Parts: sequence; structure tokens; C-alpha cells
Amino acid sequence: MLLNLTNHPSATWSPEQIAAAHDVVVDMPFPSVPPDADEVYIDMLASEYLDRILQMDNLSAVHIMGEFNFCYALISKLKAHGVKCVASTTLRETVEENELKISKFIFVRFREYI
Repeated sequence: MLLNLTNHPSATWSPEQIAAAHDVVVDMPFPSVPPDADEVYIDMLASEYLDRILQMDNLSAVHIMGEFNFCYALISKLKAHGVKCVASTTLRETVEENELKISKFIFVRFREYI
């Protein structure tokens, strides 16, 4: 099972991204991280999510993208427990129309955090 811990539910993924998951995808909403949160709060929040994730059965990897400090803290903790963590990579296509810039993101692959 691939746990999707992002602000982008798997129901909105492209068929290519779903196929690349090679697994059942389960969504877990990404937490709202206050911009004024300190490092102690981030560590506690990451520990809370670590506990929730480690209780999941059949976990093959965690797709995690979002607020950088929280991601770093949680990825570090997950990797210390042997849990594979991945990011999705995209190709950005930008078109300008009437002074409006429109960006389209096209899924390319999952890349493991190293």
C-alpha cells in the first residue's frame, strides 16, 4: 500500500500517476502547519504522524510532499524505521494568455528520498 500524505488526494491523480504507484493508494490528509510553529511543535507533529503511519498494515511506501520542515522531520523519522518515502516529480508546462501565466504540471515519476 502506498500512503499518499499530500494536499493532493489520489482521486485527482492522472492515470499515469496511479499506474506508477503499482499499489493500492490510501490518502491521509496533510496537516495544516502554522507558519509560526516552532521546531518543538514540528517535531511533536511529526512524531504523532509517525505513530499513526507505523500502525498501518501492508505499507510499502509513503508519498510525502508539503511543508518542508514537517516533511523533513517526518521523512527522517520514517527512514529511521525503515519506511520508504517518495516524492512525485513533475514537468511544468507554462503558457501565457493575455498577461496571465497558466502552469500545468505533468506527472513524470516517483523518486525515493535518499
